[in-house]
Amino acid sequence: MKLHLITIGKPKLEYARLGFNEYTSRLGHYHNLRVTHLNDKFTDNSAKILEAAGQSYKVVLEITGQQLTSPELAKFLQKREIEAREVCFIIGGPDGLPQEVIDIADYQLSFGKLTLPHDLAMVVLAETLYRASTINAGIPYHK
Repeated sequence: MKLHLITIGKPKLEYARLGFNEYTSRLGHYHNLRVTHLNDKFTDNSAKILEAAGQSYKVVLEITGQQLTSPELAKFLQKREIEAREVCFIIGGPDGLPQEVIDIADYQLSFGKLTLPHDLAMVVLAETLYRASTINAGIPYHK
C-alpha cells in the first residue's frame, strides 16, 4: 500500500525527530512510504498542500474529526488498500490546516479532543499508522 505523510515543517525537537524517524522507518517495512515536509511558510497555503497530496485519498488530522481505535484504523487502512489509491495523511502547522484543505479532504481523523504539540502529533501519527499496520500483519506489537 502507498502511504504519503505530509507535514508542515519537520519535527524540531530532538525526541520528535527520533520518534518520527523510528516509526517512519518501521512503516517502510509494511508500505511504500513517502514523507513530504513542506516548509513552514506554506502553513496557510492550501494550493501548495493540495498539490503535494495530488490525487491521493486525503486524510487530514483535525481535532473535530473521527476518532478511531487502533483496530478500527487498521480496518480503515485495509479498505483503502482494496481501493488501490495512495493514502495521504496531512498534518497542518501549529495552528492547524487551512479550511479549504479540510473541506476537500476525503476523511478527517482526530487523535482526541486534546491539543497535541505539533511535533508530538507527527510522532503519534507515525506510531499509530505503524501500530495499525502490525495489526493488519498479525504481529502482536499492538497489545
